[in-house]
Amino acid sequence: MIRLEDVHKQYGHQKVLDGVSFEIRTGSVSTIMGRSGAGKSVLIRHLIGLETPDSGKILIDNSNIVGMGARELNKIRRRFGVLFQEGALFDSVSVKENVAFPLREHLKLSEKRIADVVHEKLALVGMTGHEDKYPAALSGGMRKRVGLARALALDPELVFFDEPTSGLDPITKGVIYRLIEETHSVRSITYVLVSHDIEGVLDVSDEVMLLFEGKIAMKGTPEEIRSSADPAVRQFLTGSAEGPMAIE
Repeated sequence: MIRLEDVHKQYGHQKVLDGVSFEIRTGSVSTIMGRSGAGKSVLIRHLIGLETPDSGKILIDNSNIVGMGARELNKIRRRFGVLFQEGALFDSVSVKENVAFPLREHLKLSEKRIADVVHEKLALVGMTGHEDKYPAALSGGMRKRVGLARALALDPELVFFDEPTSGLDPITKGVIYRLIEETHSVRSITYVLVSHDIEGVLDVSDEVMLLFEGKIAMKGTPEEIRSSADPAVRQFLTGSAEGPMAIE
């Protein structure tokens, strides 16, 4: 589904991505881990075409999106869903209108069909009964669930999660990870998570990558990551002050 080939990105003198290469299989749940400031959000912005690398290729189903025209890129983006870090809901409209937004924007559906899809997606994330509430009345976890319903509204082939459990308490984190597993099992969508929440992502992922010093320091199954002797991986997993990751 996704292949990166030697992707570089630099801002001024700061090198953020320094030859990132990896593949993500169709239908998998894959996570990119790394410290805060390691470049994870920069990487996900490249994957969804919001930023362009200085060099390298980003292929979605063998189509290189680097340098792609706006019209062609938008066609590919139609196949994406994105759950942003803070949910990114529209504050001025209700929960149901937030979920309905991509349906109204991209499809010509009857109001009855839109209502049916909204009901289906909200039920999928456990938000039935909250349709008429506004984002300000929701907890952080509820906003994330509505954001996930909206990300799934168009039945995408690929969903990106940018720090899906950031700012949530341990119980609510567990709810979000369970929803990731449950929604993935309904349809074999490709899920790509960006996170530094180690234990949660190791429980739900098929493959995990560690982004360190602008490169993928290691890629493997959760079991391979847990048993790795790589110093950077060990330091990240244990939270040790000792290791190659500098303490700032």
